[in-house]
Parts: sequence; structure tokens; C-alpha cells
Amino acid sequence: MKRSLSVLLSGVAVLAVLLAGLLAPPVSRSAAEEGWISLFNGKDLSGWDTFIDPRAKDVKPEDIWQVKDGIIICDGRVNGYLITQKEYANYVLKLQWRWGKKVHRGRNSGVFVHVVGPNRIWPKGIEAQLMSGHAGDFWLVGGATLKIDPKRRDPRISRHYFRMKDGVEKPLGQWNQYEIICDGDTVRLIINGHLVNEGTEANPSRGKILLQSEGAEIHFRDIKLKPLK
Repeated sequence: MKRSLSVLLSGVAVLAVLLAGLLAPPVSRSAAEEGWISLFNGKDLSGWDTFIDPRAKDVKPEDIWQVKDGIIICDGRVNGYLITQKEYANYVLKLQWRWGKKVHRGRNSGVFVHVVGPNRIWPKGIEAQLMSGHAGDFWLVGGATLKIDPKRRDPRISRHYFRMKDGVEKPLGQWNQYEIICDGDTVRLIINGHLVNEGTEANPSRGKILLQSEGAEIHFRDIKLKPLK
């Protein structure tokens, strides 16, 4: 009798554990992504400043940058950019981009990291290229430096370095994922899960983040940053 009672109590305990697991609330996505900081709230451009080429006449920033349905839509007709109001260092940046229908001067854009100095076309920083067919190239802009394998240097333009792998971009109109890892003075570029470029000894190694308007309609969404420890 005692043995039967012990077995019964043990079975009840196991059943209680199973029920607790079934009734427990699921882990939320926000909890799973703890540590990520959203740089875009999906509603407006809070936390960002706009700048367009002063030579562009009769064009306002709101003509170039709009937010609709949780997406930043860049018209691209004039050179300019969105730039974060804060500076960052030691982080992983993730964002998604896709090309729109309007093409003014070719599908070109970029994501700058470590941007410093005054607003101008173009400010000092390290550009993670978005040009269609060349996403993942590096451009060193305004005197920024980065040590990159010299075998990948463009023989025509010394501050341009080609990506390590082609065929990583999705067809036009589909969303792509950019992951930019800024770990100390190292910068790594990952597109749709593929490591496509990397460099070390970045100077500067901290600064603002910039999204370019440079010739074509481009969309951005899900822009977030996770500090590295």
C-alpha cells in the first residue's frame, strides 16, 4: 500500500510539472531579443536628423524621406542622408533594405558607420556599400581609414575595396538583411548570412550611423543595434 501511494504521488508530481509547462506563458520575442535597441520606431524619424545637398533647389527633406507602414522610404532623387543623433561604438547593427521602382541615376546607396565631423556631401566615415550588384563593398570616405586586404582594392580608386563574395543579394524588390559588426576597431559586413567584407584598425572607430540617398528609391526597415560587451 505504501509503495502504491508513493508511485501515485510521484505520478501526480510529474503531471503537475507537465501542466505547469503547458500553462506557462510563451517567451515573448522581445525577451528573446533582449539587448537590442531599436533605432527606428516604425512611425517617424525620431532619433534621426536629415541632410540633403544644399545645391538641390526646391527640394525639402520630407520630399526625400518618408515613413509609411513601418518602412522608411527614400526617394533618392538628390544626394543626402539620414543620420543618427547619437554616436555609437562596439555594436552589431542589423537592418533590412530593398530597392523601390524609381531610378534617377542608378541604384546606389550605402550605410555609413563611425561618421564624424560636420554635415556635408559626403561626411567622414566608413561606408558599407548598398549599390545594386556591389552591396558589401567598402568605401573609405572623407579621410576615414580601415586596414583591408590590399588584394581587394579597386585599382582605379584606392579608397574602394571590393567584397569577398558575389551573388549574395536577393532579386530587386525583395528584402535583404545587412549585419554590420563594429567590434573595437574591426568592421565586418554580413549580407543575408554571408560574410562579404572585413577590415581592422578603423579610424575613426566610433561615430554616428548614416543611411544614404544617392540616386534611386530605396526602403529600410527593422533597424536595430545591440551593444557588444
